[in-house]
Amino acid sequence: MPFNDLGLDADLLKAIDESGYTEPTPIQAAAIPHALKGKDVLGIAQTGTGKTASFVLPMINILAKGRARARMPRSLILCPTRELAAQVSENFEKYGKYHKLTMALLIGGVNFNQQDKLIDRGVDVLIATPGRLLDHFERGKLMLTGIQIMVVDEADRMLDMGFIPDIERIFGLTPFTRQTLFFSATMAPEITRITETFLHAPERVEVARQATAVETIAQRLVAFRPSRRDVADREKRDCLRRLIRAEGDKFSNAIIFCNRKRDVGVLHKSLVKHGFNAGAIHGDLDQSVRMATLNGFRDGEIALLVASDVAARGLDIPNVSHVFNFDVPTHPEDYVHRIGRTGRAGRSGTAITLCAPSDTKYLEKIEELIGKQIPRDESAPAAEPAPEAAEAAPAREETETRGRSRGGRGGRDRDRGGDRGGDREAEREQRAPRERERDRGEQGQRGNQSGGGRGGRGRGGREADRPVVGLGDHVPAFLLREVKLKKPAPRKSAKAAAAADAGETVADGGETKAA
Repeated sequence: MPFNDLGLDADLLKAIDESGYTEPTPIQAAAIPHALKGKDVLGIAQTGTGKTASFVLPMINILAKGRARARMPRSLILCPTRELAAQVSENFEKYGKYHKLTMALLIGGVNFNQQDKLIDRGVDVLIATPGRLLDHFERGKLMLTGIQIMVVDEADRMLDMGFIPDIERIFGLTPFTRQTLFFSATMAPEITRITETFLHAPERVEVARQATAVETIAQRLVAFRPSRRDVADREKRDCLRRLIRAEGDKFSNAIIFCNRKRDVGVLHKSLVKHGFNAGAIHGDLDQSVRMATLNGFRDGEIALLVASDVAARGLDIPNVSHVFNFDVPTHPEDYVHRIGRTGRAGRSGTAITLCAPSDTKYLEKIEELIGKQIPRDESAPAAEPAPEAAEAAPAREETETRGRSRGGRGGRDRDRGGDRGGDREAEREQRAPRERERDRGEQGQRGNQSGGGRGGRGRGGREADRPVVGLGDHVPAFLLREVKLKKPAPRKSAKAAAAADAGETVADGGETKAA
């Protein structure tokens, strides 16, 4: 079915044709006709199938008639991340270049005053993340009573990021008569509850089984087994570099996903150190840095983009040849979204996942979700132990054994400090005999000083090298101090004691008087 049969106006068709698209994707062909009729739409489709155009095209067509008013946008699109919101705005500029529609992008990391000026002039399309939208509303700079069309994009990601309470509040601020377009790759029970509450007889459009991967993506699993725990991270980075080099001519660029932001920075520095052209993106970076890195990757200036899951949803970078999961995602839905960054718009792609023994439980959940086993790659190049680590292994193992016999402290230090933990433990072992000898000498001197005036009856009278039972070789200083006893009170005579019991006192001369 060509775009001409969907009911879009001539200006939209011209912009679509100039963008290089000739036929709509299944989700677009199913959702656009319902949206043009003013119906609520519940769209469920895997990532990379063109969901963004499914709501952008009908919105432009509907909003072509009418005029925006100050501080009262006519339509609202909610996105979970800044990058996805920026991408949606790019789609509006591309498809709406022959329409005189105004647009404002409300995301974090941008000055409030610039956004306020756009809202004050009036906008037809407001694209926002939930947090920044509510910030403007609470400051009295925005009213949502004029919303005609409301779109929630990547609703399952909203759920993962904890935006569901904000979404429910925003729904309550918009008119009951609005048209709602709700898109998600998966339908968790919480999302189902929201659609039943806020959508009115929606047309359900589902073009693929929930949480399935695009068939054009070749998936592979590489089992990673470190030689020792303390060098696991180093060997894993080495294994990744070998996998990248092994792809040869098939490799042009790749997104590498890590579970933690800290690991993103470490892996990025390691790749740059070994001569790779790499950039990094995660949620703690400034928005300008994130956008500059994404633009560099999109333009081909950066070959490897190391990212957290902030880049796993909705980013449309068409020519990504590879996706590497440096870490197996802890949420199975994230796997589908990560590998969906490649193989977009009918292109082929490759997704390679590094799986350590501790990731088995996450892998089982992923394979259960996608309904098939990820092919194992037995021919993948394995990581080689670092030479310096292999040489230090015997000495460290002996040190760890001594550390465990003394209470396990050596093992904990090794986990915290990596290779340095064993070295510190060995140094302590070497210093221990000298320190114990010195401590015993100091204790003997203190004992002689404190006990010499008391005939050797005090604690200091012990021999200098004789340990105190129960305290080991180290005696606390307060136990070595001289103790001064109080002089006992004089005893009463028998006569005085009897008189005291009778309530009488004894005079100096021995006479008894009544008390």
